[in-house]
Amino acid sequence: MVLIKYEKRLHLLPIITNQNMEHSSELKAFNQLFADYQQKFIRFANQYVKDEDIAEDFTMEAFMQYWEKRHMLKADSNIPAYILTIIKNKCINYLQHIQIKEDVNERLKNHAEWELNTRISTLEACNPEELFSTEVREIINHTLASLPKQTRQIFIMSRYENKSHKEIAETLDMTTKGVEYHIAQALKKLHTNLKDYLPFILFFLP
Repeated sequence: MVLIKYEKRLHLLPIITNQNMEHSSELKAFNQLFADYQQKFIRFANQYVKDEDIAEDFTMEAFMQYWEKRHMLKADSNIPAYILTIIKNKCINYLQHIQIKEDVNERLKNHAEWELNTRISTLEACNPEELFSTEVREIINHTLASLPKQTRQIFIMSRYENKSHKEIAETLDMTTKGVEYHIAQALKKLHTNLKDYLPFILFFLP
């Protein structure tokens, strides 16, 4: 019985069954990790590779790589940061490959070259360990606490409960445009407060 599914990229996922699991708690932990971070990691990768299918591939491959090497990691390893580091490196390799290909075929136009170099350099500077630091979490929690009650509720339903705009609108008896407005306000405030941690705001972008 396959216990983890991803509809669009099912073929990329490891086949994990009760028979090849050492402990049921290990399966539960992996399922929870996947549920908590899959979409966030895809959004992160997609901001750099600009291709959702590739971002999904990199994310699935990173989860598989973690699964295959999980017993080699230290007990106190930061697992989300470990997986995000794999995704980060895949994105860098992908962008550098594009850069080399473009250089061979035709000299990049000035703006395009600058934009691509910026994406590579900012990704290289990103430290996944910092993403899960207490300081960043405190900034996010403080920002959310400072939002109007309805704005905070809508943002949490969208980003933490993975509800669609339509589902939120129906639950709160409002329009989808209203939902979009509140999410935009929350993102604007987070962007301001996380200005020194720019890559982290990508976790909250659509």
